[in-house]
Amino acid sequence: MPKVVITGNYSLAYGAKLCRAEVVAAYPITPQTTVVEKIAEFVANDEMDTQYVKVESEHTAMAACISASLTGARTFTATSAHGLTLMHEVLIWASGSRTPIIMGNINRAMAPPWSVWADHLDSVAQRDTGWMQIYAETNQEVLDSIIQAYKLCENNDVLLPCMIMEDAFFLSHTSEAVDLPEQSEVDAFLPPFDPPEKLDVDDPKGFCSLVMPDWYMEFRYLMHEAWNRARKIIYDVVEDFEKKFGRNHGALLDIYRCDDADAVLMAAGTAAATCREVVDDLRSKGKKVGLARIRFFRPFPTDELRSLAKEVDSIGVLDRSFTFGHGGAFYSEVAGALYNSPTKPALKNYIAGLGGRDITPVTLERLFEDVLNLPENGTEQEIEWVDLKDTPPKEVS
Repeated sequence: MPKVVITGNYSLAYGAKLCRAEVVAAYPITPQTTVVEKIAEFVANDEMDTQYVKVESEHTAMAACISASLTGARTFTATSAHGLTLMHEVLIWASGSRTPIIMGNINRAMAPPWSVWADHLDSVAQRDTGWMQIYAETNQEVLDSIIQAYKLCENNDVLLPCMIMEDAFFLSHTSEAVDLPEQSEVDAFLPPFDPPEKLDVDDPKGFCSLVMPDWYMEFRYLMHEAWNRARKIIYDVVEDFEKKFGRNHGALLDIYRCDDADAVLMAAGTAAATCREVVDDLRSKGKKVGLARIRFFRPFPTDELRSLAKEVDSIGVLDRSFTFGHGGAFYSEVAGALYNSPTKPALKNYIAGLGGRDITPVTLERLFEDVLNLPENGTEQEIEWVDLKDTPPKEVS
């Protein structure tokens, strides 16, 4: 298995190549552009056998992927921020059509004010579209998640799309050593896409047609059942992947040093990597802390979270976005999952790192100390905006 030093964006491109994506439709946007540039280079050099569709917008890119997937083609695309939100309508169409499209999304803050740096709002805003969501911590996980996602989503018991998230610039433009599997290994792990139903001129059928009110709800329930089946299949795919390639990034919830922890911080994306270092440092000082990394935000790790809640006294939830509800999206989901749980640890939300602001070890150490003290001090300040400047900008009137 050769090791190369590549960016997270190149990891996405190599993942699509290794999985033999047959149709790629995409539109460039910072900081995603180098993903599709690399795929275009593969195609131009005859290194990747795919139909590369140049389109005029992200909306059309997703529409092209849906059409291709309905014919039985394996499809891939990539986008970021405003490109992802432009896709919103067709994201819902993709999931409702049961097309297992895989998409890389480079998490970037939404304007205004204009920003090209890391923030999770773009993907969090799509949480109800019916797409699975994986938040990667490293470039290796980006590559491996592409392979796992095709294996999962193309399963006939699932048939749902998935987006793989990587933090803008922290992963997208940062180079790390990545193990590239041999093509034969990926081929052995990932069979060709062969859906049970597809567009065929010799066997015409109706797809995504009008349905009357007496049947629409049942179609949504079928998707719900597929999501429930996917939870188990995710564990099967992760186990099979580890046997084949020797790596395990966790399933729905990636647990780190939580076995005897008093306090746990939950995070997603690259902030989790810094959390690991802080956990190790605090452990060396006798502090019983742990990390619960949200790898899959969709499906949400409800059972895993409730099992964790039985073992700890307090949980802090770090959100790298804010949705103007009751706290950040991750926090509200965690609180909802624990509402009917017999065990409810003290819970607090931390809003941090918006617009690409660094989440430093010093900051995280303070948050861990705060979570440790929640049982004693209580959660009068339930939602904390971390490291705000003393003089905020003037509001626009």
